[in-house]
Amino acid sequence: MIGAAFRDILASAQAGNEAAFTQLFRDVQPSLLRYLRLIAPDAEDVAGDTWLQVVGGLYRFRGEEHEFRAWLFTIARHRAVDSGRSRARRPAVPLELTEAEQQFTSPDAADQALEAVSTRAVLALIASLPGDQAEIIMLRVVAGLEAREVARIVGKTPGAVRVAAHRGLRKLASVAARPEIERASTKPGVTQ
Repeated sequence: MIGAAFRDILASAQAGNEAAFTQLFRDVQPSLLRYLRLIAPDAEDVAGDTWLQVVGGLYRFRGEEHEFRAWLFTIARHRAVDSGRSRARRPAVPLELTEAEQQFTSPDAADQALEAVSTRAVLALIASLPGDQAEIIMLRVVAGLEAREVARIVGKTPGAVRVAAHRGLRKLASVAARPEIERASTKPGVTQ
């Protein structure tokens, strides 16, 4: 979260300041990708489409940081739904890759951090929840949105969001308390 400087950074980004927009992007992109990886198989593409729409509408946005995040995650959810519809209409046909295309580029530091063992384990646990609970937990905990904002995004009441989050978190706590989870997280070489 940016905090007190958000208004100034937003105003600069709206005026076309690339550094200010970069600061907004870097602040929210990791949590946006974690959320999209839960709900869309093409998370990076959906994130790109989301940011294109944000850039196009940024000059019209009015609000505080939590409202900006809610706006952005709403756009992301809509783009994920659109992407799913598009995939259903046009199934992908795998193509043969050349040897050069199969070689990896050097990993991005943010991607390396996201791939840390503890993050993967937590995301796997969240993904094991029923879809609505997993999405709500990602929006509430990872994106830091309020229950009423999450309710508007997912089309539920704030009470239903709180209940789903409570049930999901309770299930995660019971799974995390299992001895096999503790043993796996305390093995030598496993970073927490």
